[in-house]
Amino acid sequence: MTPAVYHAFEEICSLSPIHGRVLEVGAVPGPESLLRMASLRAASLKVGINMDTAFPADGGEIIQANANRMDCFASASFDCVVCNATLEHDRCFWKTIAEIHRVTAPGGLIVIGVPGYAGSGLRTFAPKRSVLGIVLRVLAKITTTPVLREGTVILGEHNYPGDYYRFSEQAVREVFLAGLVGVSVRTVLTPPRLIGWGIKP
Repeated sequence: MTPAVYHAFEEICSLSPIHGRVLEVGAVPGPESLLRMASLRAASLKVGINMDTAFPADGGEIIQANANRMDCFASASFDCVVCNATLEHDRCFWKTIAEIHRVTAPGGLIVIGVPGYAGSGLRTFAPKRSVLGIVLRVLAKITTTPVLREGTVILGEHNYPGDYYRFSEQAVREVFLAGLVGVSVRTVLTPPRLIGWGIKP
């Protein structure tokens, strides 16, 4: 996880104090764990799930579980659920989304980050006034290939263990966060990482 993505999660989770139970879906131990964010310091319980194995975690634990079926947790168990860079590796991500909604308590915060795509054409490749932007615009004028006019920049394939999806802001807003209130989506970096959040009514 890049520092910019981690910082965006920290800012989002700092918008309202989180004192209850927190779940990280796709958690890993170490400094990249969202469970270590300062904004979650006051959480009464911090737990993560990882499909591969269990790990000890700072101030909590990471248990082995499949996010497509989180039977280990009762409905409405968590006041905050965070998930980053996981759903693109999940063949059945819609099952994980349904489970995230199920285990989140009413009034709970859901924050989801995924690699995405946005816009098309040269503006997605390089700023207009940059050297690269100028070169690309010249190339676009002398070539017949539509890639520079219609293409977009996306995060490259990174199998862990598989890599299946990239998402639009519309998918984050209307699919991942469907039914939530106060929904917002932030774009971080290029290629874009989309981070969406909302409150379960």
